[in-house]
Amino acid sequence: MTPLPDELLKLLDRPSLCFIATTMPDGSPQLTQTWVDTDGEHILINTVEGYRKAKNIERDPRVAVSIADPDDTSRYFSVKGRVTRATTEGAAENIERLAQKYLGRPYPWYGGRDQVRLLLTIAVDTVIHAPMH
Repeated sequence: MTPLPDELLKLLDRPSLCFIATTMPDGSPQLTQTWVDTDGEHILINTVEGYRKAKNIERDPRVAVSIADPDDTSRYFSVKGRVTRATTEGAAENIERLAQKYLGRPYPWYGGRDQVRLLLTIAVDTVIHAPMH
């Protein structure tokens, strides 16, 4: 596992743009924009149990994630890694924290409160940084 650089950790603490790529059953890529978080060592993604990216990760845990600076999207980090944990434990609390970060208010439960939230923990293998121009 590769340690997360300080600059990336700072972006993960902000409401930064994030995309996660997973692999479909036929081998084609699947890309989703998402909110992002960190525990200081891993990248954390919150999703819903049964969603396409969750199904893809269950089959193949390898992912690519791109996190862009919301103030300058040409400054971004691209990481490759693998989901080492997918759990419902703490996922509902995490989505509330993410909603405060991204929306400034409680999570509006877009798909309904019966959705089961899933917290994905990504161990990073490689980090590529696109510095400011």
